[in-house]
Amino acid sequence: MSERTRVALDISDRLATITLTQPPVNALDRHLVRELMEVLDEVRRSEEARAAVVTGGPKVFAAGGDVKEMLGWDYRKAVRDSGALGDACTALARLPIPVIAAINGFALGGGLELALAADLRVCAVNSKLGFPEILLGVIPGAGGTQRLPRVVGASRAKDLIFSGRMIGGQQALETGLVDHAVEPDEVLQKAKELAAPYLRGPALALRAAKEAVDRGLETSLDHGLELERGLFAGLFATEDRTIGMTSFVENGVGKAEFSGR
Repeated sequence: MSERTRVALDISDRLATITLTQPPVNALDRHLVRELMEVLDEVRRSEEARAAVVTGGPKVFAAGGDVKEMLGWDYRKAVRDSGALGDACTALARLPIPVIAAINGFALGGGLELALAADLRVCAVNSKLGFPEILLGVIPGAGGTQRLPRVVGASRAKDLIFSGRMIGGQQALETGLVDHAVEPDEVLQKAKELAAPYLRGPALALRAAKEAVDRGLETSLDHGLELERGLFAGLFATEDRTIGMTSFVENGVGKAEFSGR
């Protein structure tokens, strides 16, 4: 594996912390995206990681794609190269563990698309979020037009995408774009607090819950219900199901110590 300088990964105490480290604004160029894919594959294969936090550090989450890099693209190159960031966002979304985005500063364009691929989002009250692509004569191309409506609804998504305007952290909370808005120096800690219950939780049940919700949103209600039933029944083959139900009968709810198997 190549030495990474643009994306850092720390896995400790069952939490994977993924940090974008390309100053000054964590531009999502091809080099950073390549490293991000390597990191996500490492997290996916990890036997220790039970949850993940993705952050850009205390100053900025990610200010989007590298416009200078894209300026010279023609249609052929756009077709060939534009899918890389979208693939990284999908890889983040498909991690079989809960993922929380910790957003400070700007999360614009591809940066916001990356944050939308997380399961939960925490931002600073003074952060700025938006999709400015329309002001460049293009549209979001790494999942923004698809994930944003699923989070905030079609009308609010169209307003942000059509206008290209930025909104602050408090408005992002009010529109449902993020789940928590806190002071800038509390963002990462809040994300870790949200992750904490998952680190000792029933890993296979959490994985099944995430799959049921995400895949269910992509299909009809009938197919979603069938998917849910299959995932529910499959958990009766796990050790954690026995531990959880036995603990509930003997000690009450919320006292089980799961094994993750």
